[in-house]
Amino acid sequence: MVFDYDLFVIGGGSGGVRAARVAASETGAKVGLAEQSRYGGTCVIRGCVPKKLMVFASEFSNLTEQAHAYGWSLQTGTFNWPEFQAKLNAELDRLEGVYRSLLAKAGVDTFDLAAKLLTPHEIELADGTRKSARHILLAVGGRPMRPDIPGAELAITSNEIFHLETLPRSMLIIGGGYIACEFASIMTGLGVATTQCYRGARVLRGFDVEARELVTAGMRARGVDLRLNTNVVALTAEGEHVRAAVTDGTNAVYEQVMFATGRQPNTGGLDLAAVDLPLGPQGEVVVDHYSQTGVPSLFAVGDVTDRVNLTPVAIHEGMAFVRTVFQGIPTKPDYELIPTAIFTQPEFGTIGLSEESAKALGPIKVYTAEFRGMREVFAGGTEKTLMKLITDANSDHVLGCHIVAPSAGEMIQLIGVAIKMGATKADFDRTMAVHPTLSEELVTLRAPTRMG
Repeated sequence: MVFDYDLFVIGGGSGGVRAARVAASETGAKVGLAEQSRYGGTCVIRGCVPKKLMVFASEFSNLTEQAHAYGWSLQTGTFNWPEFQAKLNAELDRLEGVYRSLLAKAGVDTFDLAAKLLTPHEIELADGTRKSARHILLAVGGRPMRPDIPGAELAITSNEIFHLETLPRSMLIIGGGYIACEFASIMTGLGVATTQCYRGARVLRGFDVEARELVTAGMRARGVDLRLNTNVVALTAEGEHVRAAVTDGTNAVYEQVMFATGRQPNTGGLDLAAVDLPLGPQGEVVVDHYSQTGVPSLFAVGDVTDRVNLTPVAIHEGMAFVRTVFQGIPTKPDYELIPTAIFTQPEFGTIGLSEESAKALGPIKVYTAEFRGMREVFAGGTEKTLMKLITDANSDHVLGCHIVAPSAGEMIQLIGVAIKMGATKADFDRTMAVHPTLSEELVTLRAPTRMG
């Protein structure tokens, strides 16, 4: 059978674009790609990139306060949301243009339309055009979830927060994951009176407990009204504002409410039933170790598979797919020891096992340093830094590293290389410190704080 394309990709996010571009430019494959929204996907358009720019903007309020302690006479002004938003949108336009340019230079045919499956080798675009392909890659990502409570339609999600016409004076954020905690920190830093409600006892479920507790303390110290073991049960409109009924008995009104209660695979418009492709329990496209579905011609990468929902992982999966299918080198994505940054304030960087998870596997040694950094001490601040290493008590290999500190994300990227290579605590010990830095504590931790 003669196909229109060797590969057709549905979805123009990071994973889909990388797979399409590399398949076309490095293997000579004829590639088509359909994207119904903007190129760059969640990360570039409504996720990591605009969020990080908002993080930068929100940090200046605290820096301005610290500046006085360092001899600067600065007047704290007000944050100009329209001015920032205009520059933000211009930057996102620029980045989308980069994605489009990369695809064009690689020779990928792009279609700014939704696409659905007709057969295992055929898709239909929203304008009725049909295209055939030897291989089809599903890379449609995920979308925010809304809990099933009365008035849920009155709240926004992380998709809409970047498009607010005005910055609210008060905001309720519902959720306790990294998206909820990051935006609670951001909005507080921008001068918004921010309340965060989470039904659990600790935010950032699944991460190291000691680090989670320090992040919680830091967020509260910076002004986030964080309420744990608390759930929002209903929202009602009150003029242009929203009243939230909460299980702690409060019944407050907020100018804006945002759900950050998880994400789900974005499979709704693909018509997977047409190719008899069942979904997993979370609505995900089920794939094997090589990103192949139960239908031999169909593959999937990124958040739509609900494996590890991070942009670098989607890109890695896209590359592994190309190596496997188009270069004849069977390649499984490597999910071991993925460094992660959570851009709360204070920032949190982590790789490997938490203390709790490591302890369940065998005897460990835990090395910690919790202190106020030089910059904080001089300014009279109270925010603490945490440097933490977890090692196998028998082999001395470092099993996990957790950092709560300014620029923790930058640190954990570099530490991640060492841990990925199998570094031991002895390797850290014989590495010379860079003084004076926060990160030098990682190579000066001599005696274990505790053993388990």
